Amino acid sequence: MHRVLGDRRAIAILLGPALLVYSLIMLIPMVWSLGYSFTEGNSIDGFTGNGVANFTRLLDDPAVRDSLWFTLKYAVVVTVGQVVAGYLLALLYVFFLRRASALIRTLVFFPVVLPTVAVGLLFQKLFQVAPQTGPVNALLNAVGIDSVDFFGSAGSAFWVLVGMDIWRSMGFYAVLLFAGLVDIPDEVLESARLDGATGLRLVRHIVLPLSLPVLMSSLIFSVNGTLKVFDSIVALTNGGPGNGTTPLTLYMFQTSFTYSEYGYGSTIALLLTVVCLLVSLVVYRVSRRDLTEG
Repeated sequence: MHRVLGDRRAIAILLGPALLVYSLIMLIPMVWSLGYSFTEGNSIDGFTGNGVANFTRLLDDPAVRDSLWFTLKYAVVVTVGQVVAGYLLALLYVFFLRRASALIRTLVFFPVVLPTVAVGLLFQKLFQVAPQTGPVNALLNAVGIDSVDFFGSAGSAFWVLVGMDIWRSMGFYAVLLFAGLVDIPDEVLESARLDGATGLRLVRHIVLPLSLPVLMSSLIFSVNGTLKVFDSIVALTNGGPGNGTTPLTLYMFQTSFTYSEYGYGSTIALLLTVVCLLVSLVVYRVSRRDLTEG
């Protein structure tokens, strides 16, 4: 193994095909999109250069600011919810449901494999107010509370979206974190118990530090996915009411393919790429520092 890792030719042969495919699929379209951000027009009338006009427009566009704020807010709330819910479920699997954990893991993981459109329709039915009262509003009515139009305001629609994406994805993070928890040696846990560490003390001082690498990996994975959210929004609210739940991805899509402003859409895509890189870098630096200190 050491001979292979020290052989640059072997590394090039092993990584070359993957890097080539990655370049064709990811890097070349990114460079192409960067070029379009300095143009205006469409594929029918042709494209003409417009300098940095798209970037100037980006800085002055209130819709971009609103979409960016929604994207960051959504990413923070959903990432925390997904990882925390997944970690709590993983702890439940390992310490309380050892015998039945396989069945429960399967049931909790099931929403992950459901099509996003199906999950969106399910939550629409759960929270709808008309033409038929959904189960959530029916429950509110049963306890004397008037029906709530959850999709009638951006605030309530946001929390329905958050709940849907946490429910849909927490099974994935539970399985991922479960794999990290089961790697903790039983001898370490038994030794800690003999020293008097039980319950929350055991989790805080032993389990959490030892599972920090997989926890940070889950955090990076989640924040990258939530920053690029698209399908969940389209399936449940389509950015409404108004533009109250429109992330950068949906605004970019609408600009490019609904209004055929490919140059400006490419500029929004460039902004999203920069945001993803910066946030990922911050999370990575924090995780490296925590792992080093641990």
